[in-house]
Amino acid sequence: MKLEVIVTRVDEALIADQSGADRIELVSGILEGGLTPSCAMIEEVVNAVGIPVNVMVRPHSQSFRYSAGDRKVMAKDIEHIRKVGANGIVIGVLSGESTIDEYALQWYLDCAEHLEVTFHRAFDELANQEASVNTLLKYPQITRLLTSGGKSNVNDAADRVKKFVELTKGTHLTVMAGSGLRVETLRAFVEKTGVKEVHFGTGARIDLDPLKNVDAGRIINIKKVMLDIGM
Repeated sequence: MKLEVIVTRVDEALIADQSGADRIELVSGILEGGLTPSCAMIEEVVNAVGIPVNVMVRPHSQSFRYSAGDRKVMAKDIEHIRKVGANGIVIGVLSGESTIDEYALQWYLDCAEHLEVTFHRAFDELANQEASVNTLLKYPQITRLLTSGGKSNVNDAADRVKKFVELTKGTHLTVMAGSGLRVETLRAFVEKTGVKEVHFGTGARIDLDPLKNVDAGRIINIKKVMLDIGM
């Protein structure tokens, strides 16, 4: 199993790396669901850690529908992320009909070139999620789907997440569960759903407070559970 941890600062990235996280999602605006961090922050985090860094590409929190102006900004952000050596980008784009905007998505994938791509929790706003999994399967460059199964807390969507895992079995697309995961409930959730990757934000922070630092002890305990599960 792999553990991805949300970080917002260089110091947090170092804690996550040293405590056993397998990958970092670097964001700003954590209370807004994650926004694109500054160019300097991206470069410093990539240079500071020895684990993969995936960077959020999201210029605002108004929606997951982007204007031509937004797209220009996002393209420049992706170019910088690529040049400084990050592992990948985290992105999601929807149409006005609550489907994946495939035209815009392909444009971003072209900008990303060799970067790994995670389609983020914009997925949870889609009208038909199972059909949307099949849409993502058309794009080999997208290697990961971050989802809470359409619920604010992924623990309430375990059956749906299990279905997504079944739909993507043997493909290039890995389902990564996130939102509401806690070390105390992790084993039961993983055993029920079969997910091979988990995404921790608040659940990996001091006092479960999104505005406090990443908690080394929580990350260590999460990794212990994952190793014990043995998946």
